[in-house]
Amino acid sequence: MSTNMIEAAKQLVALREQITEARALLDHDRKAVDVAAHEIEMANSDFWKDQEHAARVSKKHTELITELATWDKLQTEVTELVALAEMPDAEYDLELRAQIEQRAAELATQYQKLEFFLLFSEKYDENSIIMAIHAGTGGTEAMDWAAMLQRMYLRYAERKGWRVTIDDYSPGMEAGLKSVVMEIDGRHAYGHLKGEHGTHRLVRMSPFNSDNLRQTSFALVEILPQIDQDSDLVIDPKEVRIDTMTSQGAGGQSVNTTYSAIRLVHIPTGIIVSVQNERSQLQNKETAFKILKARLLALQLDEQKKEREQLRGEHKSAEWGNQIRSYVLAPYRMVKDLRTRHETSDTDGVLDGKLDEFVESYLRWIKIKGNEARAASAETDFEDE
Repeated sequence: MSTNMIEAAKQLVALREQITEARALLDHDRKAVDVAAHEIEMANSDFWKDQEHAARVSKKHTELITELATWDKLQTEVTELVALAEMPDAEYDLELRAQIEQRAAELATQYQKLEFFLLFSEKYDENSIIMAIHAGTGGTEAMDWAAMLQRMYLRYAERKGWRVTIDDYSPGMEAGLKSVVMEIDGRHAYGHLKGEHGTHRLVRMSPFNSDNLRQTSFALVEILPQIDQDSDLVIDPKEVRIDTMTSQGAGGQSVNTTYSAIRLVHIPTGIIVSVQNERSQLQNKETAFKILKARLLALQLDEQKKEREQLRGEHKSAEWGNQIRSYVLAPYRMVKDLRTRHETSDTDGVLDGKLDEFVESYLRWIKIKGNEARAASAETDFEDE
């Protein structure tokens, strides 16, 4: 067998082993059991009586089938190609050999794209999210910056095919926004965007003063995982104060004449949630409780694991001390993550929602940090024995 074919065969065998390991890490067998359980549940005549639950199960079922089928297809194709490459006559058929080598490269590329999902290892990584953006210090500059960030995430969600619902919006006085709360629905939305939690800093030549001076602005982004209504986290209605009000549009005018906007105050924690989405009061109330539940979960997780700052549910001041990323538009152009050190000069692309490089670098960074922490813990345990 020629050197090229030997190398191709070795690479295919290694790829097959990587796929087997990846399937185990992704809990492939358990997910197959879940699919079977979903099918039994969906076949029940009472399945659609609870339409909200049925919709969640159906969506999860479709997602799992797609994921399992993708990995199964890749594993089958690699296994078949290994068998073909190991045939005694394969090295003498130049056309076949070229096809094997080309297909091996294509399958390796497919695996690399799928391998990215191995980085989603935390409990809520598959979930949709609730995102809140708050303008920090800087007045109109900061409010405009908050609006720029909202557009960036809307473009990112659009690129991913995710659905976005704006639940609450407080416009700026002259430009931009004071705050906005959005639901972003898509598989692995939390896994992709959890690293965006924190303060984002902008440096640019100000478009809002006649001297066009360089201005620094801040905005805070909060990322909360959405959780199912039938989860274990229960909110005691007696601990929540519910206020109703008219919804406010840009400039402060009422967008309808009914008291459809809802504000919840969770008395034990002081968490406040407002929703005014021009819908019915009942819909806004349901959404507000969904957001409150997400904030309470984030607070609970933060108490359990203080080091997981990206899950913190409290509102932090958008100041210098909590920066995660810097966006410099003048005197040079650079976006830099202050944790991973990943950077790019393509500021226009980033602000247009091209965030994949930053998302992946953050996920790989926290995976390395997690491995280091586990290794240090194991070493400490060994020394204590």
